[in-house]
Amino acid sequence: MSARPVKHSLTLHGHRTSVSMEDAFWDAFRNAAHQRGLTLNALAAEIDSAREGDVGLASAIRVYLLRAAQAR
Repeated sequence: MSARPVKHSLTLHGHRTSVSMEDAFWDAFRNAAHQRGLTLNALAAEIDSAREGDVGLASAIRVYLLRAAQAR
């Protein structure tokens, strides 16, 4: 498992974007999407819609995952 960020492409609202996160976050993100019965793109679009202006998408995903883990 890499501690370096890994870039993946996602499609949000019909537009492609790249997100860089460490493997552990990608694994947690895939798991969260699977648990909710969503694709990665659908969950990313949901997180994207809820994030505040200057917060990057990768940061918003990490915070989403942290909050989900804390809620358990």
